[in-house]
Amino acid sequence: MTGQAQTLAPGLYFLATPIGAARDITLRALDILASADVIAAEDTRTLRHLMDIHGIALGDRPLWSYHDHNGERVRPRILTALAEGKSVAYASEAGTPLVADPGFQLGRAAIAAGHHVIAAPGPSAALAALTVSGLPSDRFMFAGFPPSGAGQRRQWLAELAAVPATLILYESPKRIREMLADLAVSFGAERQAAVCRELTKRFEEITRGSLAELAAAFSDRSVKGEIAVVIDRARARAADPAEIERALREALECHSTKDAAAVVAEALGLPRRHVYQIALKLGEDG
Repeated sequence: MTGQAQTLAPGLYFLATPIGAARDITLRALDILASADVIAAEDTRTLRHLMDIHGIALGDRPLWSYHDHNGERVRPRILTALAEGKSVAYASEAGTPLVADPGFQLGRAAIAAGHHVIAAPGPSAALAALTVSGLPSDRFMFAGFPPSGAGQRRQWLAELAAVPATLILYESPKRIREMLADLAVSFGAERQAAVCRELTKRFEEITRGSLAELAAAFSDRSVKGEIAVVIDRARARAADPAEIERALREALECHSTKDAAAVVAEALGLPRRHVYQIALKLGEDG
């Protein structure tokens, strides 16, 4: 039966927990919470509440607080428990541990010590936002939180502007207005994006449009809650036909037509099919 104690193999179990709706937790996560010898959490009160909702008794098992501020002190306790052959479950406050949440140093330390590290996947605000954004999902990059300082944020965004993938960012409701304005400047006003707020919660809101439209929509709004911003990939830049042909001729000296087209398309940020057609014509013309 789900949620009842079972024999759990020794190791460190990273558990994804709901980002809003409590029923989004997986059955496997409930099994692990019911069975682990030791439970650690970024916020013990949040996890205790989640366990109470699902009828998972803590019993006499230890529940340790582990977060970015006490990691140096608590991590050795967790590693000792693992060395003793115990199973340790770790949950961040919401979502997937290590995805803009604590756990990275703990995972690295456990791996370095030779312990088994297991992921129990589940809710993630980044993937939920990508799913509802309506933007391409075949290639995406999670970039986390921008720097809070205006100058550092603009430099950080400028470095991401040309990335050929859909971008996913997190932002504080206190800074979303400024970030959207900076995005419109750094990425271009017409680039499409979606602001996803309070995903899976009662007041979930998805606002889609160009960065200029989104910056205007949030310019005079005061919002609350967790926010993920999804931004369309950089569009292919215009390339001079002579530049494409020159690059292809060089690539064709040591690559097949297909591979040469792929190399040039990637280098120039152009559609692969378009470059391939040019490469075929070059082959026909000799």
